Amino acid sequence: MRVLVIGSGGREHALCWSLAASPLLTKLWCAPGNPGIAQVAECVGIGMLDFPALVAFAQDNAVDLVVPGPEAPLVAGITDAMEAASIPCCGPSRAAAQLEGSKSFTKEICDAAGIPTAQWERFEDADAAREFIRRRGAPIVVKADGLAAGKGVVVAASEAEALAAVDAIMDARAFGEAGAAVVIEECLIGEEVSLFALCDGTTALLLGSAQDHKRVGDGDSGPNTGGMGSYTPTPMFSPALEQAAMERVIQPLLAEMARRGTPFRGVLYAGLMLTEAGAKLIEFNVRFGDPECQVLLLRLQSDLLPALLAVCDGELEQFDLRWRDTAALGVVMAARGYPEAPEHGSVIRGLERAAAVPAVHVFHAGTLADAGGVIRAAGGRVLTVCAVAPTLAAAREAAYAGVAAIDWPEGFCRSDIGWRALPRPRR
Repeated sequence: MRVLVIGSGGREHALCWSLAASPLLTKLWCAPGNPGIAQVAECVGIGMLDFPALVAFAQDNAVDLVVPGPEAPLVAGITDAMEAASIPCCGPSRAAAQLEGSKSFTKEICDAAGIPTAQWERFEDADAAREFIRRRGAPIVVKADGLAAGKGVVVAASEAEALAAVDAIMDARAFGEAGAAVVIEECLIGEEVSLFALCDGTTALLLGSAQDHKRVGDGDSGPNTGGMGSYTPTPMFSPALEQAAMERVIQPLLAEMARRGTPFRGVLYAGLMLTEAGAKLIEFNVRFGDPECQVLLLRLQSDLLPALLAVCDGELEQFDLRWRDTAALGVVMAARGYPEAPEHGSVIRGLERAAAVPAVHVFHAGTLADAGGVIRAAGGRVLTVCAVAPTLAAAREAAYAGVAAIDWPEGFCRSDIGWRALPRPRR
């Protein structure tokens, strides 16, 4: 098999790392990739939204499977472009990817399919949105309707905070055209978890669950980010609850999408809130989460490549996956100033020392290698330092030992990843 992965973050590094271990693999490319990915795949200097160049590369190199990592190319239609050239692509069509591309589309699907979710309203007029907030009060959630790289959501504890979110999203266009409309919804209370499934249009295969840490600071303080760390499995989300969510959320979604003539194929990510009334959907994403992908794949015992092929071939009904009886935890190291204005260009040392810590895996995200081969920060979330161990406590200890081995004064991380499942570490 000749495989092309699209993307350049920690999720794509983890995907390439997992695919590189497949005995079915002949050649692995990643476009555009990063210095960490370059250790396991050949990086190709093509942007992830340059569809003509990506299709031409796949044709010229007889690529058997394309695996898009991020949401942007999926929402823009990379699967349609590849399939028009008869190249299998493990991801949803542009129409099906609107599950992530539009918050209001997802809410409409939930209403049609009977999927439990928060009460909601959509607004294209900022004044109308502000009036609604004044009527409803707080706490309340304000979301940019379009793609905002995981940062277009404000869980407002006060009316003033919600009004300020409308100002930033709709008036100041803090997230560009993603903020042309907002979805305002009730604030769900409970534990938040991420559920993942492989889907082939009709069948869903559970990939497991993880808990992300969205806010930038310890104790879930500060603004939302793309994710500062994650762990799996999650003690508060038992296998029985996972199965119930598959039956009440994932399967109804697949049935409704098929009914509409836009079957969903690819990785489906359901962000769930475990409320007193049961699991309720917060959002759908149409790809692996980042940093959840990194920790999930560390526990995968089966070969990932045939599973992704089964998605494209509609054969998941005959498929199964095996998982290691371990725990995995990942700590995101971000550049100073993230998420508002991350600083680029600082030198990162000690990556080899970190990788030498037993059970530790370091996945690159926002990095580049300069002319001398020195690794520098080139993004907001720059590294995910992960560890896999028999227990979650041991995985956390190892992951933070990996973090301590890295010499990067301009970087920072949360010190409490896993705090909802474990006592807070003393550091």
